[in-house]
Formats: sequence, C-alpha cells, structure tokens
Amino acid sequence: MLNYFSNKELLYIKFPIVFPLLYGFILFTFPQFETHLIILTIFLLAETHFGATWPFFLDKVNFDHIISKKIAFIAIPIIIVFLCLISFVLMRDLFLLIFFAANMYHVTRQSWGVCNLYCKDKIENKFQENFLYIINIFFFFVAFFRFYYPIINNEIIFKFNFFVFLVLGALFIYYLMRFKYSENFLTFVTGCLIFYPTCFVNNPVHAIIMGVTMHYTQYLYLTHKVYTKRNNQADQNGRYNFKNKFFNKYIITIFIYASIMAVFSTFGKLNDDFLKALIIIPITGQMLHFYLDSQLWKFSEKHNRENILKHILN
Repeated sequence: MLNYFSNKELLYIKFPIVFPLLYGFILFTFPQFETHLIILTIFLLAETHFGATWPFFLDKVNFDHIISKKIAFIAIPIIIVFLCLISFVLMRDLFLLIFFAANMYHVTRQSWGVCNLYCKDKIENKFQENFLYIINIFFFFVAFFRFYYPIINNEIIFKFNFFVFLVLGALFIYYLMRFKYSENFLTFVTGCLIFYPTCFVNNPVHAIIMGVTMHYTQYLYLTHKVYTKRNNQADQNGRYNFKNKFFNKYIITIFIYASIMAVFSTFGKLNDDFLKALIIIPITGQMLHFYLDSQLWKFSEKHNRENILKHILN
C-alpha cells in the first residue's frame, strides 16, 4: 500500500483508482454534500485539466508549429466555437448528446494512449485497444438508455450491474491468463472502469466525472511532466528560475481558468434562462480541449515526438 502511494506514476497514471473511490465514498456516505462534491471536483480536477491544455499548447516551443498549421490550430478551433454556439441554440439536446459522445471518445483515446506508453507487446497492446473501445462503447449505450431514453430503470439495475460485473470479471481473468499480471493490466483496468459509474449512479453528472477523475489525474500529471521538462531544458540558470516560471505560467493559468469555468458550470442549475445558457462557455472550452489534444498528442507528427513524447519517455 505504501509503495502504491509513493509510486507517482502508479498513483496518478497507471492505476489512479483512489480518486473515484474517494469520490464514491463521499457521495454515498454524505449525500447531503452532493452538490459541494460536484463543484469541488469540477474545480480541483475537471476544469484544471481542461485549463492545462492552454499553457501546454501555447508554449513557445509550439509557436512555429502552430503558424505552419494555421488551418489545424487556428481555423478549425474557431469553427468549433461557432458550431458549438449555433448547435447549443438550435438543437441543444442533440448537441449535448454529441458532446457526451465526444467526451467518451476523447477519454478512451487517452486511456489507450496511456496503455500504449507502457505496453511494448504489440499483441497485448492491440488487445487493450480493441477492448477499451468495446467496453466504452457499451458504457455509452448504457448511459444513453439510463439517462436519455431510460429503458434501464431502477427495477433491473441490480441484475444489470451483476451482469456487467460478471462480464468485466471474465475479461480481466482472461487478460491475466493470456498476458500474466503486470502494471499494464492495471492501466487496462483503469481504462475499462472510467465509465463504469454509468451503471449505478442516478445523476448523469456523476457518470461523467466520478470515474473520469482518473482521466483528469493522468492528464494533469503528464502535462505537468512535459511542461517541467521543457522548461528545465530551456532554463540553464538554476532551479529557482524554473520554479518561478512554473508557478507564474502553469499553475496560475489553470487556477484562473478553473475558477472561471467552475463558476459558469454551476449556472446550469439556475432558474434564469440566460445565466443557465452560459454553461455553453465551459462546454465550448471542453470541446476545444478534445480537438486540440487530438492534434497535440498525435505522435505520428515529428514535432510532437520531439517536444512531448521524448519528455514523457525520458
């Protein structure tokens, strides 16, 4: 147990199960604090993780790359903003469903990306990829038939969860029998369980953020690692100067972003229609995050291999 908490990569990337467990413990033990738990999680993990995109993206090492790909990094993000605003006004329910699907796809891509960082066996890695997509597509339909078109109701929820438990248990046992136990197994389990809360929570908000706390910690840890190594490489004048840069640019940026977006996120609960509609601001920021990350973590690009991947692997 002590080794788990002292091993940062295991705690924050490979198997950050402690975060949804803590979330679930507070939610079910102190249900009177449900709203406080949601707001605190959004502020401390969700919006900070979205905010981390910006100092990570708008780093000086990326400037020439951004200019050379104006369509990908300037034109398309502007189009995404306009499409989000128009879709939110004209077809809000469909737009929110698309947003949820984009969220799940983005999270699944990261889960497989994390597996890909550590698993060097091509057969095992392909197994991880295939089943991560299968499991999370299944959870997407679970969410749809629980919260959008409620066929899976409370009358069958216990039996349904028992079925899901058996399926996941059989999958994990098969994995261990085929590939043996290693920390690769833990990264796979993490990716499979991120959206499992869709099967038992009653509030769809928890389906989005409870298990996804593991995704948030993975992203924050990895972007922090890359950001610090970039600055260590650029700054040859000592540790003090680096710390100063880090706290000025990275921490303050995500703190300000998270503070603003967390406030807008709470507006969805208000009665005033105008203020409630302002939730489109953090949603648009999240859609930009989904898109920009698909470009920044594309390691088929030489620029990304040299300025991101090498800092993760070293």
